[in-house]
Amino acid sequence: MSLDAATPFTAQQLDAAGRELLFTEARTANSFSNEPVTDDELTAIWELVKWAPTAANTNPLRVLFVRTEEGKARLVEHMADGNKAKTASAPAVAVLAVDTKFYEHIPVLFPIRPEMKDHFASNEAASTATSQFNAAIQAGYLILAIRAQGLVAGPMAGFDAAGIDGEFFADGRFKTSLVVNIGHPGENPWFDRLPRLANEDALSWA
Repeated sequence: MSLDAATPFTAQQLDAAGRELLFTEARTANSFSNEPVTDDELTAIWELVKWAPTAANTNPLRVLFVRTEEGKARLVEHMADGNKAKTASAPAVAVLAVDTKFYEHIPVLFPIRPEMKDHFASNEAASTATSQFNAAIQAGYLILAIRAQGLVAGPMAGFDAAGIDGEFFADGRFKTSLVVNIGHPGENPWFDRLPRLANEDALSWA
């Protein structure tokens, strides 16, 4: 059910199956089957990601979906050697980038404070910090959205960011931050589950 201004949002607890799908049983994929991923599925992923919270609704993340063999060949050239085969085998790949001029959209996205556009335009340090931090939040949501769509994700940091930028974002406005392989699991797709920190090592209370 969609909500409008007259219908208040009510938080509800995600059931066990939903928690397993998104968190406790979800895995990073290292191989992919030949089953295709459609443009409609990729668009549906973004339709979830766009609701992620960002500071002042700035939404600095931009996504390039690479699906063609020609596009993947161009991308694979800039992946680390250990990631080339995984990216080549994935039916779709999301290149996540930060829009360095995200603030140009502020008058539309945050109309109650349109003057923030000028603040970020004149303050490179604040602009960079805000865009990188909030794009990272959106990237986390993208991984969850891929899982919610019934697909598996393989996020990777092993790539030549400058090379990808030159290949796909030649005007310099977008800066690559993460590459995420997308598809259905292939043969032996999972590494052994690694441990997580114990609560006493990760949590504190005040």
